[in-house]
Amino acid sequence: MREDIQVVFERDPAARSVLEVICCYPGLHAVWLHRFSHWLWIHDANFFARLVSHGARFLTGIEIHPGATIGKGVFIDHGMGVVIGETAEIGNNVTLYHGVTLGGVSLERVKRHPTIGENVVIGSGAKVLGPFTVGKGSRIGSNSVVIKEVPPNSTVVGVPGRMVMAAEIRADKTDLEHGKMPDPEAKAIACLFDQIRELERKYNELAQDHEALKRRLNG
Repeated sequence: MREDIQVVFERDPAARSVLEVICCYPGLHAVWLHRFSHWLWIHDANFFARLVSHGARFLTGIEIHPGATIGKGVFIDHGMGVVIGETAEIGNNVTLYHGVTLGGVSLERVKRHPTIGENVVIGSGAKVLGPFTVGKGSRIGSNSVVIKEVPPNSTVVGVPGRMVMAAEIRADKTDLEHGKMPDPEAKAIACLFDQIRELERKYNELAQDHEALKRRLNG
């Protein structure tokens, strides 16, 4: 619990005191209650595990199935609307913002929720859907919808999520600087404009050559 409190101070500059963190951080409460419900779950007290998780959802606005596995140093910032499914696995030092969904796309009783690697940051409103892995050190932009494997140290933005490369985004940072995150659609449009300008230049050159040829022939 001491480590969990320290994580809050490391990742939230709004934290002022230990008492404030213990009393006023629903993400912290949700993680603590999940550990108890998960212990009940793995000891076959499924009904009571679900009862504890249901109570945690009522108190915090964060829904974590007791079957989900959560590592050390996981921080849920604000947390309202976060949903974590039964077979989800979350590695150490992961940060989730409000509205994140780690969901499934199958009705079969199999692994159907994502595995989140260590040191991953998932922005507010992002949806990660399916039984694939988000590699360690990756960043998922706000409101992105991720439906396929994400390699380590990648940045994913958009709907559906697209991997983008950005030298200015440091993999060791635990926050999401959305003002610096690349926009793949804007980049594609910019490339199209560049091609149009190049075609216009070539057209003008051809038109000038044609006029010069006409003048020579008429002369």
